[in-house]
Amino acid sequence: MFDQASLLITGGTGSLGNALTRYLLDHTNLRRVIIYSRDELKQHEMRQRFNNDPRLRFFIGNVRDLDRLRRAFTGVDYVIHAAALKQVPAAEYNPFECIKTNVLGGQNVIEAALDCGIKKLVALSTDKACNPINLYGATKLCSDKLFVAGNAYAGGSGTKFAVVRYGNVSGSRGSVVPLFKRLAQEGGEVTITDERMTRFWITIETAVQLVMDSFEHMEGGEIFVPKIPSMRITDLAKALCPGQPVRVIGIRPGEKLHEAMIGEDDSRSVIDMGPRYAIVPEFEWYNSRRDRGDSVPDGFCYTSDKNDQWLSVDELKRLSGL
Repeated sequence: MFDQASLLITGGTGSLGNALTRYLLDHTNLRRVIIYSRDELKQHEMRQRFNNDPRLRFFIGNVRDLDRLRRAFTGVDYVIHAAALKQVPAAEYNPFECIKTNVLGGQNVIEAALDCGIKKLVALSTDKACNPINLYGATKLCSDKLFVAGNAYAGGSGTKFAVVRYGNVSGSRGSVVPLFKRLAQEGGEVTITDERMTRFWITIETAVQLVMDSFEHMEGGEIFVPKIPSMRITDLAKALCPGQPVRVIGIRPGEKLHEAMIGEDDSRSVIDMGPRYAIVPEFEWYNSRRDRGDSVPDGFCYTSDKNDQWLSVDELKRLSGL
């Protein structure tokens, strides 16, 4: 599919963007990989990290700028949309900015993809988009809805949009792992918000593979949800900070006790595709084959506390590079 094609990553200088770029350069025959982001310093550092690979291109731009997106998307075949404002506290304090980037920026990406004839676009989502209780999650839910509906706007043009939704990525900038590792080096107490807390867990390598698999499996309109393990926050503390005292500080504003990736009300639209679930559109235009998977029971939900896959303390150590 990617043979001699051109692929662009919005927000490409982030943790996942770097990992995706490494995979694409090492395992595909793409002609160009374009990094579209706002920060010139991060682009410079990334260019050096990849030894000025001639297949890499760097575009300074913001997803809020539709004209710049159109120029960047010209001649591009595939897009991975990773750009977003992701920090929960920052989004709560700066809601206008979060909406401009995550919602209106997502709309701009769709408009540019349609105008420039992009073949396939995969947008990255988060477990916080399911039954959101904070602004970040609410904006990502809006974004997910926009990309699903983008297939209706595409009409017969051939552009297809899909979403991949997953949980916390180990080792990413937003992960708690770097914080726990720092606390382990400093000694002293470890702070956690609630001893009952659970989260979905995924390595950055697995996240990359999920994105690439979505290009293969998408027909347009799906929200793909991988079956990934859960972990207990207390087990993560034991793995990364063994023997250190733990202090419970209470759940922060906008934080959930457990995360969800599929809510109960979504169950009628979910198909089980083996290693992943797909939430498929209920629009009349979506007539894709539902025989790609089995229906799930009515009232089904997929949450981190009711998962049938759990990571042990030893597994968390290994996955965290210890």
